[in-house]
Amino acid sequence: MTKNILTLLLISSLVLAMTACEKVENKVVYQGGTAPVLSTTATGTVVLIKEKNKENALTLAWTNPNYMFNTGVNSQNVNYVLQIDTAGKNFASPKLQEMTIASDLGVTLTGQQLNAFLSKMEFVAGVVQAVDMRVKSTLSNGSAPLTSNTINVKVNPYLDFAIEPPGTEANKYLDGNLWAVGDALAGGWSNPLPAPYDVTQKFTRIDIMHYEATLTFVGGGGYKLIQTQGVWGTQYHALDGSAGAALSGSFEKKDSDPQFPGPAAGKYKVQINFQTGKYTLTKI
Repeated sequence: MTKNILTLLLISSLVLAMTACEKVENKVVYQGGTAPVLSTTATGTVVLIKEKNKENALTLAWTNPNYMFNTGVNSQNVNYVLQIDTAGKNFASPKLQEMTIASDLGVTLTGQQLNAFLSKMEFVAGVVQAVDMRVKSTLSNGSAPLTSNTINVKVNPYLDFAIEPPGTEANKYLDGNLWAVGDALAGGWSNPLPAPYDVTQKFTRIDIMHYEATLTFVGGGGYKLIQTQGVWGTQYHALDGSAGAALSGSFEKKDSDPQFPGPAAGKYKVQINFQTGKYTLTKI
């Protein structure tokens, strides 16, 4: 009986050892890859024209990073992220733009797509400027990142904005006005605003895309932005009405909620950026 038990134990040990060896042999090990090589069709300045913004403006292509494993070339999907930044910023600018591309080894951007990136970067319309572009590849689980070479492209954007600014298109928005209305301010929700709030809660137009005002908030509450006294239909409202968005966030032009959340009591410099669709409040 004892001999049989010992024999069984020996057989079991051999089976376990063989299984362990098989697992080690079948383990998939990443062995590296090759950084993708990025190229473009652009040979000179890319001039973007609003009337032709549906047409293709720029084509980018890159090589396969050929992720290698001990079992061979990667069979998983590879994801790519196109990065666009102002030239010389080393892709560390807060205005860096990114576009995720699944699997493909290239992308063609229309004039509208490319101009939208440039607008969010606050490039001036009609002025030739340079951007740096590169591609970052990863495996489908986000691992093994590889970064391509950087290419430099000169672009000339047209006037564009994330959110339509105040005013009329007939006058290219040069006649735009903006007021803050709400119980976060002394003027309350009266629309039109009575004196003196029709003056003290009015924004100064810096240019077509940028408006600023120094406002005194009562603490809490909320507010909206109107461009015509007595009219709610063309208002601007925040996308996030929570207290956490009191000092910065995104907004849109729509007769809707939520309202901009009022900050703590005090005087603030309020900046509204229609080119990026963002707002910021800085306590004075």
